[in-house]
Amino acid sequence: MRRGRRSAIKTVRSFATEDTEAKRYDSKLSDTQRLKNSRDTIRAAHLLLRRLITLAVQVVMLYYGRCLIKAGEMSTGSLVAFILYQRELGSHIRALVYICSNMLNSVGAAAKVFEYLDRRPLVSTDGSLQPETLRGHVQFRNVSFTYPSRPDVPVIKSVSFELRPGEITALVGPSGGGKSTCVCLLERFYQPQSGEILLDGAPLQDYQHSYLHRKIALVGQEPVLFAGSIKDNIGYGLPECCLERAQEAARRANAHGFVTSLERGYNTDAGERGGQLAGGQKQRIAIARALVRNPQLLILDEATSCLDIESEHAIQESLSRTRGQTVLVIAHRLKTVEKADRIIVIEGGEVREQGTHHELMRREGNYHRLVQGLFTETQPPQ
Repeated sequence: MRRGRRSAIKTVRSFATEDTEAKRYDSKLSDTQRLKNSRDTIRAAHLLLRRLITLAVQVVMLYYGRCLIKAGEMSTGSLVAFILYQRELGSHIRALVYICSNMLNSVGAAAKVFEYLDRRPLVSTDGSLQPETLRGHVQFRNVSFTYPSRPDVPVIKSVSFELRPGEITALVGPSGGGKSTCVCLLERFYQPQSGEILLDGAPLQDYQHSYLHRKIALVGQEPVLFAGSIKDNIGYGLPECCLERAQEAARRANAHGFVTSLERGYNTDAGERGGQLAGGQKQRIAIARALVRNPQLLILDEATSCLDIESEHAIQESLSRTRGQTVLVIAHRLKTVEKADRIIVIEGGEVREQGTHHELMRREGNYHRLVQGLFTETQPPQ
């Protein structure tokens, strides 16, 4: 939250709108003050009216009792007894009213709580498959998907491809083509409407939830770090992760150097959402957090977009030395993509081309056009 406020302050200052924002803030404060004044006025009027009504009822009761005593129909003792009983009965009635009101509120809240408890997730987590060894062979077979908020807009249409163990596969294509959607389906954030995704020949939904996400690690473009030490962020979800294991993962992610240069090293607080670290540093810590799990399938969704070429190259070299691991990369840098073992071009929710960099360049098709127009490079492709 603090980082969000700092970002907003920088935006305000960059557009020189300090006075405008101050006036808006003052206007909202004035509106709040007016609402509070109205609330206090109504509350005071209600309290005064209630007290006046109570006093009026008591005056009428006493006057009527005096009339009855004067007429000889009631004794003074009976009137006093009536007043005492009425006061006691009134307090109990008020207590019952408050209890009934609180009970109704509690019943309503409890109904909402039980409604949430009884809800079943749209993406089932009831799988039980936990094989001792996992190769990491992924197959998309005629997968189609639309987001629940836009059921009439197909995001991917009959997509079929595979990720092979020991290979780095790159998903490329223009924005909105369906690359990140494939990642979401692979992570089981959503369930495809048709087709199936197989992992080592078994449907993803058959795998036990915790087991599956220990074997699949995702690093996104905007990684989320938590308030805590860098070591705790690297070992997030792994209570048995020791310092040596975290350091080894940081070395593979090319993060050990900058971490040790910090005053408190691996005990340095990353801040809320990693606000104490730069963008490239956060990405390297997130990559280390994924690598420390030794996942069989590693997904890098624009995970090195904030890194310089040297750091990105070091991370790629580290990944290439990991034998048997399946790596899926989404990137818009040609140097990141062209070294992949296989490139899959997704455009308009469909697979357009597959092959190596040199094969696709020779075809002069969709990939060739992307290289010429969409990939950002400081130097022209060789």
